[in-house]
Amino acid sequence: MFGKKCSLIGCIHVQALPGASNYSGQIDEIIHTALWDASAYKAAGVDALIVENMHDVPFLRGRVEPETTAAMAVIARAVKAETKLPTGVQLLAAANLEALGVAVAANLDFLRVEGFIYAHIGDEGIHQSCAAELIRRRANLKADSLKIFVDIKKKHSAHTITADVSLGETARDAQFFRADGVIITGASTGYPPPPQQIAQVKNEVSIPVLVGSGVTPENIGTFAQFADAVIVGTSAKFDGNWVNAVDPKRVENLAHALAV
Repeated sequence: MFGKKCSLIGCIHVQALPGASNYSGQIDEIIHTALWDASAYKAAGVDALIVENMHDVPFLRGRVEPETTAAMAVIARAVKAETKLPTGVQLLAAANLEALGVAVAANLDFLRVEGFIYAHIGDEGIHQSCAAELIRRRANLKADSLKIFVDIKKKHSAHTITADVSLGETARDAQFFRADGVIITGASTGYPPPPQQIAQVKNEVSIPVLVGSGVTPENIGTFAQFADAVIVGTSAKFDGNWVNAVDPKRVENLAHALAV
């Protein structure tokens, strides 16, 4: 992934976008803040970036407003142009077609997708699978080089309705439905998955396996033994709080621990 055995992907939680109830009305300031975080990540040595609309709470289910899509395209394009790093996007909650549109318009490199296969119950309600529609749309847009990394048994969700489908089987099904990588998370933001889950999934699929939550300097070395990439957000922020700006020293600690 991105030229390394285990890549470090920094998450930019952009401020509330147009369409959200807490949008500030200051799009230039939102872009400025995102670029500051992006530059801090790059200076500290990350291999890639992902922009995410985490501040747009409460999230719509399976879609975002047109103005949100447009704003994210502008921001993501600016981040990639500024840093020249591989850049991806996620639009919550499960607004995967809109995220694909952002990625195509902004010439991005990958998507993070939830609700790719199997239904699950998130904070927002029931999410249905989107694999067929998303993969077909990517093909129609001539964007096959755009990678789709998918959350399986994702955080902040109930998976009782698929309790009889193991994590490994879910990963295999995601690969069969043409995912380019699978993402494993803990129960919620800032909480890591058990390392043995990463090893288990790695044995089940031939596509990359990413860790999507709870990565810290203390556990990143363990995850790096199995994972192809780790996505850092909470532990990269001042005071270890995802709502804060990126702390360059914290990112340096993560990068150093990964390199050891």
